Amino acid sequence: MSEYLHLASPGPSAAFFDLDRTLISGSSAFTLALAGRAAHLMPTTELVRDAVTAALFKLRGDNGNDIADEARDRILGFIRGQRQDDLQSLNERVIPTLLGKIRPEARRLLDLHRQAGRGTFIVSAAPTEIVEPLALSLGMTGGIGTRGRVLDGVYTGELEGPFCYGQGKVEAISELARWDNLDLSQCYAYSDSSSDLPMLSAVGHPVVVNPDSRLERHARQHGWPVVHFRQQTRTVARRGLMITSAVGLAAGAFAVGAAAGARRAGQLGRGVSAN
Repeated sequence: MSEYLHLASPGPSAAFFDLDRTLISGSSAFTLALAGRAAHLMPTTELVRDAVTAALFKLRGDNGNDIADEARDRILGFIRGQRQDDLQSLNERVIPTLLGKIRPEARRLLDLHRQAGRGTFIVSAAPTEIVEPLALSLGMTGGIGTRGRVLDGVYTGELEGPFCYGQGKVEAISELARWDNLDLSQCYAYSDSSSDLPMLSAVGHPVVVNPDSRLERHARQHGWPVVHFRQQTRTVARRGLMITSAVGLAAGAFAVGAAAGARRAGQLGRGVSAN
């Protein structure tokens, strides 16, 4: 990790971390899907129907925007009418499992950024109900996730804020930067996926972690740092993706809900909170 000994930089700065296959090995959606099925909140037929779309969701990058839109619309329709309390209750199973998947190298990076006095945030398409408590459990400043609108404790099937995927992540961190007086040119961002090129391009210090082939080519062409965490975690990630495609990545990621940002909107002051 010697390439990060220079992390300290003057002025307002923060570090933004993608979740799946960046902070953690594998996919959070697989963990969420299993918890949802165990709690009888997700019918297997819905998960299987979304399997192909889900498997392509994060891996398609900018070319997968239609896939992402379809997944978003289908899943918002699925959670419509679900009670937020029921979906939030999955945290008891999900958070401990995700904490066990945090990469050791990612923990060291978080420590380096904290020592530099820099805020640290997860930025993920996963629901804010999962992203926020996971971030706080790691001692991070906060979590930015996708939020679904809630009325009288029930999901309406509409978004509350951006879908935190692709350009939506840029909208989310830009709003956060306005509220916290952050200078994005001094901020850091970490991701494994070409779908996060917009977020990586929006900050002054993009770093790619175990990148997909398209992202690695882009990073080499633009002189971005490329970090390879230990090979074992990459094997776990590939195995997790194959299993997830059988149960539905996107359905698992979103069906846990997306609205705790309403709880934290005042705290984060931003209206923001797989793979």
